[in-house]
Amino acid sequence: MLAKANRIVHGGDFRRIVRTGRRAGGPLAVVHRAQPEAAVARFGFIVSKQVGNAVVRNRVKRRLSEIVREELPTIEATDIVIRALPAAGKADFATLKAGIAPLLEQRS
Repeated sequence: MLAKANRIVHGGDFRRIVRTGRRAGGPLAVVHRAQPEAAVARFGFIVSKQVGNAVVRNRVKRRLSEIVREELPTIEATDIVIRALPAAGKADFATLKAGIAPLLEQRS
């Protein structure tokens, strides 16, 4: 689990990042990156019902959180929202990590 300082929890922050941030996409997810409001990198996850039922959605969120936690030392201070696409529900951890990690490394 990510530290509280590294999580985006307010709806207004999600809206700001998705609407004003730069977008990078892949077959498994879309990453929205915006200017930071804090001195640390912050992350939020959007996993809709199109990804799967509640069990699948929660599994995808846990996997995304773990991927971000592993990559956190290499990511500059920025606000990032990761929106999972339906293919993420069927992907295993290694495939998901291979699809997400390059998107996190891209600079805004």
